[in-house]
Amino acid sequence: MGSVSTVSQVEEGNEMKLEKEEKKGLPLTDNAIKVLERRYLKKDANARPTESPEDMFRRVARTIAEADIKHNPEADIQGLTDEFYTMMTNLEFLPNSPTLMNAGRELGQLSACFVLPIEDSMDSIFESLKDTALIHKSGGGTGFDFSDLRAKNSMVASTKGVSSGPVSFMKVFDAATEAIKQGGTRRGANMGILRVDHPDIMEFITCKEDHVTLTNFNISVALTDEFMVAAEKDTYYDLMDPHSGNKVNRLKAKEVFDKIVKLAWTNGDPGLIFIDRINASNPTPQIGPLASTNPCGEQPLLPYESCNLGSINLSRMVEDGQINFEKLGQTVKKGVHFLDNVIEANRYPIDKIAKMTRANRKIGLGVMGFADMLILLGIPYNSEEGVATGAKVMAFIDEKSKEASYELAEERGAFPNFKGSTFDKGKSSVKFRNATTTTIAPTGTISIIASCSSGVEPLFAISYVRNVMDNDKLPEVNPLFEETAKREGFYSIELMKEIAEKGSVQHVAGVPEHIKKAFVTAHDISPEWHIKMQAAFQKSTDNAVSKTINFHSDATIAHVESAYMLAYTNGCKGITIYRDGSRDMQVLSVNTEAKKVEKHKVHLHPDENVAPRQRPAVTIGRTEKVVTGCGNLYVTVNEDEEGLCEMFTRMGKSGGCINSYSEALGRLVSLSLRAGVKTTSIAEQMRGVRCPIPSGIGKNAVLSCPDAVGQVLGKYIKNGNGNGNGKGKTLENSSSTSSENLPFMAMESASQTAGASVEIDYVDSIEMGVCPECPECGHMVEFVEGCLTCRGCGYSKC
Repeated sequence: MGSVSTVSQVEEGNEMKLEKEEKKGLPLTDNAIKVLERRYLKKDANARPTESPEDMFRRVARTIAEADIKHNPEADIQGLTDEFYTMMTNLEFLPNSPTLMNAGRELGQLSACFVLPIEDSMDSIFESLKDTALIHKSGGGTGFDFSDLRAKNSMVASTKGVSSGPVSFMKVFDAATEAIKQGGTRRGANMGILRVDHPDIMEFITCKEDHVTLTNFNISVALTDEFMVAAEKDTYYDLMDPHSGNKVNRLKAKEVFDKIVKLAWTNGDPGLIFIDRINASNPTPQIGPLASTNPCGEQPLLPYESCNLGSINLSRMVEDGQINFEKLGQTVKKGVHFLDNVIEANRYPIDKIAKMTRANRKIGLGVMGFADMLILLGIPYNSEEGVATGAKVMAFIDEKSKEASYELAEERGAFPNFKGSTFDKGKSSVKFRNATTTTIAPTGTISIIASCSSGVEPLFAISYVRNVMDNDKLPEVNPLFEETAKREGFYSIELMKEIAEKGSVQHVAGVPEHIKKAFVTAHDISPEWHIKMQAAFQKSTDNAVSKTINFHSDATIAHVESAYMLAYTNGCKGITIYRDGSRDMQVLSVNTEAKKVEKHKVHLHPDENVAPRQRPAVTIGRTEKVVTGCGNLYVTVNEDEEGLCEMFTRMGKSGGCINSYSEALGRLVSLSLRAGVKTTSIAEQMRGVRCPIPSGIGKNAVLSCPDAVGQVLGKYIKNGNGNGNGKGKTLENSSSTSSENLPFMAMESASQTAGASVEIDYVDSIEMGVCPECPECGHMVEFVEGCLTCRGCGYSKC
């Protein structure tokens, strides 16, 4: 009884803290508090929060401020703690997620980005595999360059055998990532990179073509300037053996480039990084070349190097319709101080990472809320003024960040690898505390906490429709748009619902033209404007810019090729594209046997109809649980006296669209079975259908709910339980069921009960072709900055 009382007291105490915070006026929305409770706050053994958001911000501020003691034992830690706390609780600046989660806690790992070496030996490969597990467990993401591994079928002198090549070892890292969940809060993410002149480049380019392989990897091809020139001139280029350094083959550059473009058009992979351009801005070439990046591509790093990131909320830097540059400059200075202190406060998962990180002291100060800033300024995102504003703001941030780093160097000393760096000009050198200061990183979850737009991306949608109790559909509107609509007198619930259905205001009557220009979404903007904006920020960013170049579903391969060339000529360091719907389109792998004409066909006269046999009152069957990327799918297969007759599917506790689709799928499969359609034909049609959130790897991969259904039917057939017309043997371990006690209701009555126990909200899909529902909360996920992100609960998968 005592323990129960204690838990109740803790819960009551937390509720009082949250109420107290609201009275104090912390600008946290209900959604922000929900995300913090779900992913960031300390929890007890029963997963109940034991701290409030205020406690979390105070914990982080205190931990980072205390790092000042190393440089000044007399430092005013309380004053600095208050300064950092105010900056965060005012939502003017937030550090990357690991810092919010882990600062002041036992784990203490505060960095988001890591790069590990992959050298051409088993010792190196599996040492990095172990290090990867430690990093993923601590909440970080990892990047690898596999270019040093010898090509497939190359001789291995020590064993007289042959190498299996880079892609085979990538699969080993992918399997390890699948098995590790990062501290219960974040799942591992990887970047795999291969130079375009590696002999296995074509295998690498196509390694994710089957939509099953390497689901825990983003992949990018490292393109050289030499290759880009050859592609433009349509000439050949050399492939180099990484082990011997000898030329081993030649390929036509344009054909390789075309293959990259085609696959990126198909599903977004591979991306591109322009490796020579990245190394042209490498601040420490004396230490080694940059060869890889973190999982989202915005942070090039040396082997065993990490970087901690933070973002300024630009929407908080606008006052009275103008940018408050004085406030922005002060925030930049405090942000650089904060991030430099993180390097000291950090508990690194590996000693080699601690040594390399402290030697270069790279930090990545970036931005979020840029789209909101433009709206507040009345400037369209897709305009020359919008691009110029982005360039001006980032140039100011970069300049002020260098000033702040210089001031810290005066107090604390330059980064240890300063000698020989690009800053080392002899006696006339200007010393900096940090080798880099600026990065435009993804801000998926922290932008939810800050209630602002993500990174430098435009708005994803103006309004969503959220399903609540009793299937009431309520529009969830961008707060800036809602405020503007009410101020200008055109707000109505009906209008917001119409906007939610379309996802954009561009073709909605009743919205003034000047409002349409300001409130553009990612899909309203042409790829050219996306690239122009990325290039504008890249000019004043030390590292790189995380940005998704959005295409409409009907974009052609030629459009993607033009975008890639435009990114290169405009000075970008890389590019990630996403063609709307390309990651949830149906892609079927048809083998030779499947292509053959089936011997048993049903030929119908146009006037004939096939009627399904009646469902009896009693059937026998079993239910199988299949783990999918969207949650646990329960598939029930039942038989009558004539054989397999029906199937029901249900997605765990989820409500909303997912279960309505599941119900429809079950109805159609059941109808087909009772109409005599071959079980094998139904299974073949289901297998291979893919959604953006697969589960498992290799033979255990489940690509989607339809794919799961196909697998269950496939097992049924394999066990000798199905034939051409659905007739078969009785299922083993089956149980008798009636229409009154089926695990999932009979088809005739399912519509009366489906969704009756909806426990979580979800968002309807909208006309522009958005991504599916979040597997954790049912909210619609967005594909931005190279990641699937849910703004409802903070779920993210890169």
